[in-house]
Amino acid sequence: MLDLISEKEKFASGYQLIGGVDEAGRGPLAGSVVAACVVIGEDFKIKGELEKVMDSKKLSAKKREELYKLIREKALAVEIGVVSPKIIDKINILQASLLAMKKAVDGCKIAPDYLFIDGKFKIPKTDIPQSAVIGGDGKVFCIAAASIIAKVARDWLISAEAEKYPEYEFARHKGYGTAIHLSKLKEFGPCPIHRKSFGPVKDCLKK
Repeated sequence: MLDLISEKEKFASGYQLIGGVDEAGRGPLAGSVVAACVVIGEDFKIKGELEKVMDSKKLSAKKREELYKLIREKALAVEIGVVSPKIIDKINILQASLLAMKKAVDGCKIAPDYLFIDGKFKIPKTDIPQSAVIGGDGKVFCIAAASIIAKVARDWLISAEAEKYPEYEFARHKGYGTAIHLSKLKEFGPCPIHRKSFGPVKDCLKK
């Protein structure tokens, strides 16, 4: 079970509103990249089902959706940021991920005064003090909570796209480069939500 050690250290330093930030969808060949920011205050407690919050990749889709609702209920603020495949192709996936994170933070109705970011890169162009934590979704509670929000939100978005482009079966693979996705890509060519700067899609366009 994750604890609030990192968050409590910052509360003890005088910060009052801690935001955890993570993204989902850096690796797929299609769809947007989605980031989330989850803000908690000093009186936040991990109890009940919240004890099951962990890195979203270690949870089932059903459990993620249950925790998604709970996190939204219990956190002071929860916001997502979305960056489209078109922008990903224009500025690259790392910059797009950081932009999605910034959008999530900037959109919070209760603004955090300290941020924990998953990964090794800090969010550019923000005055909010922050720490980048490698593997943060497995170490810092508020980052793990953000990983769940981002993953569920992205899965919903790509499943909605699946209805527009049923031939690619996006609901099954969520845009990742699975064998079935690569086979569909080869058969039908890229669609408007494919990331044209990503290798397999780029190769398809050359053919």
